[in-house]
Amino acid sequence: MKFAALSLFLALTPPALAMTQDEVLTATLLPGWRMENGHQMAALSLTLAPGWKTYWRSPGEAGIPPLFDWSGSDNIASVRLHWPSPSVFHTNGMQTVGYHDRLVLPVEITPIDPARPITVRLQVDLGVCSDICMPAALSLAGELPAKGTPDAAIRAALGERPRSGREAGLRDIDCRIEPIRDGLRLTADIDLPRRGRDEVVVFESAGSRVWVSEAVTERQGGRLVSTADLVGPGGAPFALDRKGVTVTVLGDGPAVEIAGCPAP
Repeated sequence: MKFAALSLFLALTPPALAMTQDEVLTATLLPGWRMENGHQMAALSLTLAPGWKTYWRSPGEAGIPPLFDWSGSDNIASVRLHWPSPSVFHTNGMQTVGYHDRLVLPVEITPIDPARPITVRLQVDLGVCSDICMPAALSLAGELPAKGTPDAAIRAALGERPRSGREAGLRDIDCRIEPIRDGLRLTADIDLPRRGRDEVVVFESAGSRVWVSEAVTERQGGRLVSTADLVGPGGAPFALDRKGVTVTVLGDGPAVEIAGCPAP
């Protein structure tokens, strides 16, 4: 499905307009600081030219998700990305999810040995779009200080993270699953206070090879009801890990991120 998304993404790009990555995108690594738990809070900072955007981890059917390769780094046991709440874009009748102007993406790094410095060698592949779209490739490197100092930009980005269901006043969620010819149809019934006039729901599956369609969402009697199709690599109904489903509600203000999609 990633190949299909990339093909659609490139099909939206007029070949006659020659622009370079450096004209529309600059990237820096913010070293951040060492946390009390021994982790390093750093960030990837992307600055986009006016009118340009890049994509969230679940970008919609017309975008491609960013891919991160940390394999060249030293003294990194694990990495956790703290995505700020994204925006919803509508272009040529297609919905995408992402960021414009600037994205500060906080990165929480767990070192193998907290007493040793952390060396980052990061490769990022992502898409950027305006009236045209282009794939972009970034190479970032640096040694992160063992102490460092708190960074206002990183702290602000952490403050823009989605709220949990509990924080947003979620009263209930239940999810119905029915088989379809090439996968599953998932319908979530969400008892959540309204998040503005235009609410968008995004479903994500723990299975990275599961394609998820754009959800159809409406309010029914005060509850938010959203339906999407999930297609696995086998092109047939499959067993869905309900606990591995993430339901994100986008609207006014911070997004709401709900972990799990339990049965009624």
